[in-house]
Amino acid sequence: MASITVRNVPDEVHRALRVRAAQHGRSAEAEIRDILERAVKPQKRLLLGDALAELSREAGLSNDDFAIFDEVRDRTPAEPMTFE
Repeated sequence: MASITVRNVPDEVHRALRVRAAQHGRSAEAEIRDILERAVKPQKRLLLGDALAELSREAGLSNDDFAIFDEVRDRTPAEPMTFE
């Protein structure tokens, strides 16, 4: 796991972190990890699969509509590339 060093943290910020960590019953280091994780991985982030499923629902597409793609898909095996 990676480590991060943060220099020149103002004293009042360090104190606030320690207080916040105590309120949550964890160490300052654990509190900082939680803050960073919430900042870069919000719970309401957009997931590509969910977005595509919602788009198809809004367009009114069903599984039968996608079955057409399977019927017309070219099933010929791809030729490997040659570099000569």
